[in-house]
Amino acid sequence: MKIVPTEKGGFREILERKKAELDRVLRKRDDIAIEKSADQMDEIQYATERDLAIRNVDRDSTLLRQVKASLQRIHDGSFGACIECEEAISPKRLAAVPWASRCIQCQNTADRERQEGTELFSESLVNAA
Repeated sequence: MKIVPTEKGGFREILERKKAELDRVLRKRDDIAIEKSADQMDEIQYATERDLAIRNVDRDSTLLRQVKASLQRIHDGSFGACIECEEAISPKRLAAVPWASRCIQCQNTADRERQEGTELFSESLVNAA
């Protein structure tokens, strides 16, 4: 099923709003300050908060790249087609995740491969130690 131009406009609007939201969030990176304290428990708390802030920035940056890529796909006419198999992405999936670049089957495969790669990497680190 192909995405009709009026639907693309709706997705473009949603994606543009998400992009603006992520741009605002990512400009507020002051949460990643390195704070020092004489108290060891405070140091641990600061480090934990900093790690969480870094993970959030990483997640938001990744999402922003996905949103921008979806806007580019709208522009070049490939929006709604899976980047792996080129089949149509389910309208339900696009409604839930407008920045989806893969159909659900290809996304599941990519997630499994990434998980297996992470496990292999962790195993190699353990073996190297």
